[in-house]
Amino acid sequence: MPGTNLTREEARTRAALLAVDAYEIELDLSSARAGGTFRSTTVVRFTAAEPGASTFIDLVAPAVTEIVLNGRALPLENFADSRIALPDLAAENELRVVADCAYTNTGEGLHRFVDPADGETYLYTQFEVPDARRVFANFEQPDLKAAFAFTVTAPAGWVVVSNSPTPEPVGDGDTRVWTFEPTPRMSTYITALIAGPYVGVFDSYDNGAQHVPFGVYCRPSLREHLDADAIFAVTRQGFDYFQEKFDFPYPFAKYDQLFVPEFNAGAMENAGAVTFRDQYVFRSKVTDASYEARAATILHELAHMWFGDLVTMEWWNDLWLNESFATFAEVVCQAEAPGSKWPHSWTTFANQMKTWAYRQDQLPSTHPIMAEINDLEDVQVNFDGITYAKGASVLKQLVAYVGQDAFFQGVRAYFKRHAWGNTRLADLLGALEEASGRDLRAWSAAWLETAGINVLRPELSVAADGTIESFAVLQEAPALPAGARGEAVLRPHRIAVGLYELVDGKLVRTDRIELDVDGERTTVPQLAGRKRPAVLLLNDDDLSYAKVRLDADSLAVVTAHLGDFADSLPRALCWASAWDMTRDGELATRDYLALALSGLQRESDIGVVQSVQRQVKLALELYADPAWRETGLQRWADAARSALHAAPAGSDHQLAWARTLAGAARTDDQLALLAGLLDGTAEIDGLAVDTELRWSLLGRLVATGRADEAAVDAELARDNTSSGQEHAATCRAARPTAEAKAEAWASVVDSDTLTNYVQDAVIAGFQQPDQRELLAAYTEKYFASVKQVWETRSHEISQQIIGGLYPAYAVSQATLDATDAWLAAADPAPALRRQVVEARAGVERALKAQAADR
Repeated sequence: MPGTNLTREEARTRAALLAVDAYEIELDLSSARAGGTFRSTTVVRFTAAEPGASTFIDLVAPAVTEIVLNGRALPLENFADSRIALPDLAAENELRVVADCAYTNTGEGLHRFVDPADGETYLYTQFEVPDARRVFANFEQPDLKAAFAFTVTAPAGWVVVSNSPTPEPVGDGDTRVWTFEPTPRMSTYITALIAGPYVGVFDSYDNGAQHVPFGVYCRPSLREHLDADAIFAVTRQGFDYFQEKFDFPYPFAKYDQLFVPEFNAGAMENAGAVTFRDQYVFRSKVTDASYEARAATILHELAHMWFGDLVTMEWWNDLWLNESFATFAEVVCQAEAPGSKWPHSWTTFANQMKTWAYRQDQLPSTHPIMAEINDLEDVQVNFDGITYAKGASVLKQLVAYVGQDAFFQGVRAYFKRHAWGNTRLADLLGALEEASGRDLRAWSAAWLETAGINVLRPELSVAADGTIESFAVLQEAPALPAGARGEAVLRPHRIAVGLYELVDGKLVRTDRIELDVDGERTTVPQLAGRKRPAVLLLNDDDLSYAKVRLDADSLAVVTAHLGDFADSLPRALCWASAWDMTRDGELATRDYLALALSGLQRESDIGVVQSVQRQVKLALELYADPAWRETGLQRWADAARSALHAAPAGSDHQLAWARTLAGAARTDDQLALLAGLLDGTAEIDGLAVDTELRWSLLGRLVATGRADEAAVDAELARDNTSSGQEHAATCRAARPTAEAKAEAWASVVDSDTLTNYVQDAVIAGFQQPDQRELLAAYTEKYFASVKQVWETRSHEISQQIIGGLYPAYAVSQATLDATDAWLAAADPAPALRRQVVEARAGVERALKAQAADR
């Protein structure tokens, strides 16, 4: 039985048979405050290429009360297994389906949330990949585009937003009716509905005759924190940049951005009605890195209005095209748009996104960028570092290969040629080939159709007088991880070699050589006869996607002077290389710690600082020799306390070190400082102990047994918001008692009542690296429960549990053996197997790194 799955072959067959014209959808949300179900009525008009043929329409709902095809009532039994069978089609068809659909608390379909701050109910939809069928009957695949006309009945006083401009509601009494104009042709997954007593701030984008209304919405309880002007400023920057680069006006009638509660992703590119996680409305002080991340997300979703919404992939194997292009576009816009606050965005990309890609590409589940997506279950686990970050890295390399002007010339032709349609990769590559004159078939085969990552190493000989006799770039193709499909390959790379010297205490680039690297060894004759610089940096400017290593002399200089690079991007590349070496067991964890303690003192980029802080903590918890781990953790906590006191008052660095200490404190005096900051008996000049920092301080005190549940209750009374309730759930699950762990486990695994965010919060509190002994008993329980979780919970909820509760801190051969035994006996579905195998790979890597640290 297909269940909620859909295969690519089924989608192809249905697309060959049908052409969909329009949907008329009526949703009665007057029951929203009570929850349960809502009435959904769908009328869809479509043609069939073969009259008399049969097909099916998709629907996930508790009940169907009416199915009428071309005036003929069909048996309700035709609705089974999340499909409605449609026999004996006519050439032109009209289908009416009336169903009782369910509100969810999982962030899928129509999510229902009650804000404890005001007791009001807030709704929003999240449909990617296949969840529009949880709200209305439809042909749930991206290549069956149609126009959508929504009519919504909802409580009076609510705001209702969809893809089309919001009409004036009509009616009286307790409810009103909103009748939206039909949308342009679009895929089901980018339709949207957001409803509730949201509040909005309004503006517009005006450029000559072009007028696009803007709206930014959030819950009233967050309104005081909503910095709408900053959001509008980034949005205008994106409108200016993308319309100029794409030579295609924004394709929809308005642009709303809605910050909604308990959102599973960062954001979603619903056409003209983008939804964001409302953690982007900052309740407390955050560093500039958080504002940069929010701006990147805003620009990412805006780029999707063209690449994904206007022109959409035919099937999910080209999901990477949507996400990689939007990721590339967000970064290049921030780097180049006039007036951008983050022109160093390629530094952030190298430091964060590519690190994600490198990690993903070394897992047993690694796959080509253009992955083989056989069904919906395949795509649901493919929103990963390869789809987003590796794909964007490869696009950056492609831009270097064909030239940016030719790249955007090809993109412009692509949009004009395929507007409102569906495409395959070949359509984009064809447009780029026309614009650049380059044959991209070999490039595509090497970069998009193979898995794995290359390693670039320098090979040089230096004469006694310090001149370079020869220099070459060596390329390796490490074997793919066990279980991965395909073979490792060498690829063509467009890279730069940077030459750096110490000048007045700063590492400054004195020259740059750009070249093509291909095969196992590529000589660089331009360097022969030149004085050897202090540092030779491969892949300078981060043009290609490859792991990079330094020669011994360069590594020695970087180790002593990593924080002294004059520019942020080479620092980020060296930080990333050091982290990768640590993960690979080429650099001992204690040496990575020493590098961090030295380099972070002089690191100015706050995004890099925070990434390295997270990585050091992870390395100490997982990659350090267990016999030395406590020494390393203590050294890190001492350094965090010193850096906190030394940081400029009120600075981003001060806040970052305060949060680091809140996660690292372990001695009596360190924990006493946390307690003092929390109760006001201790102060640090310039440090605002605001709501979010208070929860961080309390969380550590609870996890170490220095604060009890009464303290959690008291803090929740101060912050009785949804965020406060999530923090409290984390704290309770973090208590260092067997009873607390049993209670947390039961609430997640044995019950299914928690919302997506509260469940995630409980899991975060449950998994405490300092509590390995308490967690030991749950390895067996995990493997006894995981398959049932997969089979009985929704995708988002099961993914949280499967990844979150895996015994990742039980780094031992016994954990690997238990995992292997389960994999052999359980016969898990491919998507479930992938998640468990990925988690297992983390333990295997940690064991190797611990051995290296010893």
